[in-house]
Amino acid sequence: MRLFKKTHIDFIGKRFFWYAVSAIMVLIGLVSVIFKGINYGIDFQGGTEMIVAFSPSVDIANVRIVLDKVGLGKSEIKSYGKESTLLIRTSEQAEGTTIGTKIKNALTDGFPGNNIVTLREDKIGPRIGKELRTNALLAVLWALAAILVYIGLRFKFRYGLGATISIFHDVLTTFGFLSIMNGLIPGLNLEITQEVIAAFLTLIGVSVNDTVVIFDRIRENEKLFRSMSLGDLMNKSLNETLSRTIITSGTIFVVLVILLIFGGEVNRGFAFTMAFGIVTGTYSSIYVASAFVLDWTRYQNRKKAVTT
Repeated sequence: MRLFKKTHIDFIGKRFFWYAVSAIMVLIGLVSVIFKGINYGIDFQGGTEMIVAFSPSVDIANVRIVLDKVGLGKSEIKSYGKESTLLIRTSEQAEGTTIGTKIKNALTDGFPGNNIVTLREDKIGPRIGKELRTNALLAVLWALAAILVYIGLRFKFRYGLGATISIFHDVLTTFGFLSIMNGLIPGLNLEITQEVIAAFLTLIGVSVNDTVVIFDRIRENEKLFRSMSLGDLMNKSLNETLSRTIITSGTIFVVLVILLIFGGEVNRGFAFTMAFGIVTGTYSSIYVASAFVLDWTRYQNRKKAVTT
């Protein structure tokens, strides 16, 4: 199935414009991370996190007053999907489930007659949280390194470098976008959790798949059209694989949107991260990866010409 009959889009000719667009997106995201920051989930921060359902609903300000009486007034309290469900998070540390028990007892005493149900309770020590943050970063970096080696061996080093730059661009852009959007959409929790890290790793795999398909077509066309310049070969290959790229990414995007809407609170961070990452990954596979390979090749050729 082909979505487009035959296209003649000059992807490579517009590469410097898209370089600028990519640089701006990454820069805006980094500025947001630096000044607005990024919120870590309980997995990476350490402390106690509880999701509590009230019937009838209670005001967040009243919950804070109740927790303040037991020394937990600085806890983070916010709605979690429904108005009657609250997420309570504190970085206070204690042995076992002491903090969780203290919160439950305070809520029971503070709201007599209210049907209070604890939907989830997590406790992570600060040392474990730090280890998880380090391991998550290492997982992403090792994935990028593995892709560099794999594509470098399957194609050439410059192609591996182009794919790695493209995927690194996707990770940075998506990470910055999460920082920008966190707290702006009610009911959407965009903290960095293990589910979001899983989304980043999945994004890396999906993005590199698109890039490999394009690179494979470039390699095939190099054998068929030996007299054609590398830039024209890349444009031809990108146009030939455009329909496949859009269909593949589009179907994944539709599934992620459905998961975002109907998948429940736990899956929304994963689905939102992946949905934005799919768009960014498709864009970078077309406008960043091949363009970088072309400019790197031309740079190496000029370098050889000067030395000889």
